[in-house]
Amino acid sequence: MHEWGRPVGDANGVYADGNVPVPIIMVDTDEGITGVGLGPHAHLDTIFAAIEGEDPRGVTALYDRMLRQTFKAGHAGAVFGTIGALDTALWDIKAQAAGEPLWRLLGGRDRRVPAYASGLDIDLTDEELVSLYQVYARHGLRAAKLKGGLDIDRDRHRLTLVRDVLTEAGHGSRPGLMLDVNEAWARKQAVRHVHELERTLDLTWIEEPVRRWDAEGLAIVGRGIRASVATGENLTGLEQYRPLLAAGAVDIVQTAAVWGITHFLRVSALAHAHDLPVSPIGTTPIALLHAATSVPNHLISELQDLRPPLGVSLDLTVEDGAFILGDSAGLGVSIDEDAVTSLACRPADAMAAGTPNVRPEHAGRRLLAVADQGAASHHQLTP
Repeated sequence: MHEWGRPVGDANGVYADGNVPVPIIMVDTDEGITGVGLGPHAHLDTIFAAIEGEDPRGVTALYDRMLRQTFKAGHAGAVFGTIGALDTALWDIKAQAAGEPLWRLLGGRDRRVPAYASGLDIDLTDEELVSLYQVYARHGLRAAKLKGGLDIDRDRHRLTLVRDVLTEAGHGSRPGLMLDVNEAWARKQAVRHVHELERTLDLTWIEEPVRRWDAEGLAIVGRGIRASVATGENLTGLEQYRPLLAAGAVDIVQTAAVWGITHFLRVSALAHAHDLPVSPIGTTPIALLHAATSVPNHLISELQDLRPPLGVSLDLTVEDGAFILGDSAGLGVSIDEDAVTSLACRPADAMAAGTPNVRPEHAGRRLLAVADQGAASHHQLTP
């Protein structure tokens, strides 16, 4: 469980209590090494059958075995997250067996990974927003991504507040500003809204302005604005990236932390072949931070909370606007199993409307601004 101590969410909904489930997978070997992966458990027994009894050092080949294990039903969604969590655990085991931190095993030269602040902040008041990003600024972060997409005037106001916080912290230097609308807009609506923001703000990127698979729509948005278009966190498998890259629909190629290391490395190679940068996203992206040190086109990684989930310890620090990876063998993740198992399970209605996990009925079809952003999935103005 990740306890944020405040509401967190996006245009699709909010965890009002700030308590977000964090599934953990632990893989044991016969030599006493345990690897850790953060991600779903969907069809775990079926997928684990592909790697059970295998040598974990053959992790990239085992990744493909897991993909083949889901051949008929497919590997999208939570199933892909399970594959990614197991893949991450195998990489952790491989690096521990070698006695090296994973970033070194993967060929990284520098343990420093540039970061941007991302507070999942759509439900915060102005005062709470400013206070939060002042904390990020004290850790040297000079770029920030806000959640929005429900009220463009409100988005401009909030981006301006954060810009001023980071500008002051940077002694006048211009910060990087990004807006993530989580697929809340239609194509021309996205162009119109970003144009409005760009009248007064220098926007680095707009994230998921339209549906994740809409290659033509993303390309239309990209051609109509100055900001870059970022997407990819919800794409699973190279086959979902290829149409977007072929259409020139994405400028910043993103991958989710829960999709695993092998997937990130392959997406990074594909993006590099198109001269595009990659940017991992996720609450606890430590696995992809290690992998980011070894690819030539890593741009910047998302830093959400400065604290790890309950029961999870990470061998990293945040200094001068970057993650600094440690020297622990493997991922540098330690799990306090007693602390994790003692946590009360989230109620069965955790996936109900009101969380970011359920797309609102009228998303992408709103004519007017949503009056109450914090309750977006309950109070919607529709055409």
